[in-house]
Amino acid sequence: MSAADFAFLIAESDVVDWSLPAALVVGGGIGFWVVWRLTRHTRRAAHEQAAELIEVARREAAVGAEEVKQKAEADVQEKRAELNREFDRRGIESDVRLREIRAHEESLALLDYQLEQRHERLNRESAAVKQARDAIRGLSKSVRKRLEGVSQMDAEEIRKQLREEVMLECGDELRVLRRATLEKSERELQTDAHRILVAAMQRIASKPNNDLTATIVQLPSEDMKGRIIGREGRNIKSFESATGVTLLIDESPQMVLISSFDPVRREVARSALDALVKDGRIHPASIEEFVKRAADEIDLVTIQAGEEAVTKLNINGLHPEIIKLLGRLKYRFSYNQNVLDHSVETAFLASMIASEVGLDPNVAKRAGLLHDVGKAVSGELEGSHAVIGAEFIKRYGETPIVVNAVAAHHEEVKPETVYAGLVILADTISAVRPGARAESMTSYIQRLGRLEKLAVSIDGVQQAFAIQAGREIRVVVSPREVTDDRAREIAKELRARIEAELQYPSTIKITVIRESRFTETAS
Repeated sequence: MSAADFAFLIAESDVVDWSLPAALVVGGGIGFWVVWRLTRHTRRAAHEQAAELIEVARREAAVGAEEVKQKAEADVQEKRAELNREFDRRGIESDVRLREIRAHEESLALLDYQLEQRHERLNRESAAVKQARDAIRGLSKSVRKRLEGVSQMDAEEIRKQLREEVMLECGDELRVLRRATLEKSERELQTDAHRILVAAMQRIASKPNNDLTATIVQLPSEDMKGRIIGREGRNIKSFESATGVTLLIDESPQMVLISSFDPVRREVARSALDALVKDGRIHPASIEEFVKRAADEIDLVTIQAGEEAVTKLNINGLHPEIIKLLGRLKYRFSYNQNVLDHSVETAFLASMIASEVGLDPNVAKRAGLLHDVGKAVSGELEGSHAVIGAEFIKRYGETPIVVNAVAAHHEEVKPETVYAGLVILADTISAVRPGARAESMTSYIQRLGRLEKLAVSIDGVQQAFAIQAGREIRVVVSPREVTDDRAREIAKELRARIEAELQYPSTIKITVIRESRFTETAS
């Protein structure tokens, strides 16, 4: 029953006589009861809301704790990974240091062994010297006794006889000491030379040269070939006349071949033909225009190439004409080795070797860069490229040392300074290093065939085998027809014929084999 129903029943009751105070008491009770019920309801709602808020807060706290836990675990994993990386890095450093320590220990052990060997050699030499001293003392005593017996001789005769006896007694020992001294000096010189050459070669890291192929120009379509040829061939004739090359147009799809012995002309023709194909207007007037423009561009490129080489080597004071001629070497090749790259490499090698032996590296570098400049000179001048290049740079103010080094780098002119020998050595190293020079498969096979035929043509030779890519030839001779002395002569004869009749890079080792085999079978 609600408070309103309760109040209505009391008001309608005839039993109770309600006066004003009693009504007030009843109304106050009813109001108190109403307020109490409202307060209780409000409190219950507040408790429920508080419980919901507490539950939400608990869930949020659990989520936040989970996030904090995950973040903490991620931080721990990251720290663990970082510590593992640091541990691995330090482990690698420890291994590297351990290997270095082992290498130092090995080098120290080698030095100890060498010191022991030298100590033993010194002891042997000291013993030999002591023995020689004792022998000389014994000889002196014997000579003194003989002098006592021949006191009737005059002083000059005694001195002469004594000198002859001492020379006879000590001649063998002096020859042995002289031979040992010379061999020791030669070994030390060879060791120093090997060390200097290896150090200089290891400091050069040159890129291998690519195979030189014919210059090919790609065309957008087959119709372009007809436009290049032109009506009655007037366009192709005009192009070949303006560039000095030969255009080969065959059945190859969408390409033409430019043929010329001069790589500069070939590059001008390639650049002009590319521009003509892109422009689309191909007729004699436009051909002359584009060829002239391409020639100007190639001249600019050659000058830039020469300046880049000079800047790379930090060489000052070269005449502009020499720099321009150097740039033309960009389009020259020797056994498929780019001549400009070869000249720069030779300059670096000469400079390094000069620094190692205490000479001026700048002079050696200058001579190394200019040693092949004669290959870029036009063909009107007669003579080898070394002599022509020397005359050219001499005309533009180069020093006599550099001029002689350039002229003598193929030993056509007598070397007058050490710098000429440095250029010869650096030129050889740059030419024979692995990957420096290549040749086509056809010429390579032909060269090996000529080498074997040249060996077989000598009397007494049974077989010849070219091995090591043509750098060695092994010759088998008949043991019945050829003696040991004749085998030695065959080796010398073959060397002379190879040097006179063949063109080859680097060196060729000749091995003559003479052996007898006897086989029996027991049954």
